[in-house]
Amino acid sequence: MFNDFKITENRPIYIQLKEYLKRMITNGHLIENQKLPSTRELSSLLSISRNTVLTAYADLEQEGLIYAVKGKGNFVSRVETFKSLSIQLNWTDKVNEQTLLADELDLKKHGMRWNKEFISFNSIAPDEKLFDVGNFKRAFLNRMSMEGDIVLNYGYAKGYQPLIEYLLHYMEIKGVDTRNKDILITNGFTEGLDLILSSLTKKNGRVLCENPTNDSALKLFRLHGFEIDGIEMDNDGVNIRQLETLLSKKEYDFAYLIPSYHNPTGIVTSSQKRKEIMDLFSAYQLPIIENGFNEELRYSGSHLASLASFAGQGNNVIYISSFSKILFPGLRVGWILADKELINFLESMKRARTIHTSTLDQAVLYQYLNDGYFEKYLKKAKSVYKRKHELTVHYCQQFIPFKRLTGDGGLHLFIELEDHIDARKLLEKCYQKGVVFLPGNIFHTDNSGHHTLRLGFSRLTEREIIDGIKIIGDTLKNNYGG
Repeated sequence: MFNDFKITENRPIYIQLKEYLKRMITNGHLIENQKLPSTRELSSLLSISRNTVLTAYADLEQEGLIYAVKGKGNFVSRVETFKSLSIQLNWTDKVNEQTLLADELDLKKHGMRWNKEFISFNSIAPDEKLFDVGNFKRAFLNRMSMEGDIVLNYGYAKGYQPLIEYLLHYMEIKGVDTRNKDILITNGFTEGLDLILSSLTKKNGRVLCENPTNDSALKLFRLHGFEIDGIEMDNDGVNIRQLETLLSKKEYDFAYLIPSYHNPTGIVTSSQKRKEIMDLFSAYQLPIIENGFNEELRYSGSHLASLASFAGQGNNVIYISSFSKILFPGLRVGWILADKELINFLESMKRARTIHTSTLDQAVLYQYLNDGYFEKYLKKAKSVYKRKHELTVHYCQQFIPFKRLTGDGGLHLFIELEDHIDARKLLEKCYQKGVVFLPGNIFHTDNSGHHTLRLGFSRLTEREIIDGIKIIGDTLKNNYGG
């Protein structure tokens, strides 16, 4: 007995010993009133210090798992280890239709498996090699020294007030009229959109968006039971004529749009089209959910105001954003900027769902932003991503026989191949050569776009970008000509 105790590094040994003995007691390997080895015996048997055993025994006694008899030693207490008859339920029959749909739409689970040796164009997350860990540590220590007792306690559903005020100022600088508007902090973009969809009246059950669009948003629309109508994308944004036609023929609950560095196409909607969009939705009295997730990653051209900016004092734009695609996605901090009345309702929905977003995460992010580290980091990140963007465009033009390539900024490009080429079949062939990407049909509202694909370049080295594009290009030419 006790010969299977194995010590692992980087964890206090007394805790490992306590958990080992606790497991033996609760599993019935050590029975009630059984005498345990003396501290001296067990320390010798396991080649650990006697103090380690003393501390482990003291903790077990405090938990009521063992008891000490003066002059006789330590004994196992009475612990209920009875197990009921085991049954096997079929949980597939017990989960609801929404859960089954979520499972069906789960690309991480059902997509192609790949390992770290692959060249993966799947991700549009930031490159962790750029993470400003040193200054983040400073921000953490500064905030903890100022109010550690506060940020480690429960927070407010609406969010950490200093961060809310910072973000209101941040949006004001970007041209948004923040009068009669407020902010709710969320666990990233996805929770923000889910809260909105859970809160708005589903009068018509129909949503308008670009086609293609963000696959995470499409997933949520489908889980909430919305019909989705997609508008084709011109090189400067949505096709306005098609948008006018759809608005005149059908009734919608809202629109979901990504005007800057659109996911997946990377297209930036022109200023003229932004005005036309706002005029149309104002005329039809419809809300717009604007995803502003990548606005900061502009490499060239002039700044374009968000739809929230175009709205002025109007309140029909709900703006959702986060720093996940630019800064630290592990923090999962996003926000919703909207009319104060709507934020008031969303706050209650947030409190009912998740109570609040981590106060510690919000506070450290606020400190990092407020100390000016973000501006310095962004300059460095934009320089690196601009180089990767230019490199990806150059080698796609050189090696991939595409019909259309889009991507004015951000962390990805979108490629439209000739109509007869199936991107999924191309992916299968590239997979065999160690390269993966996302087929474009997953972004389409109507499952079209089988000849399209998205290339995310943010987390790849320049060498991987070049080699990966060459493999995709060679695979295309060898199998489809060109």
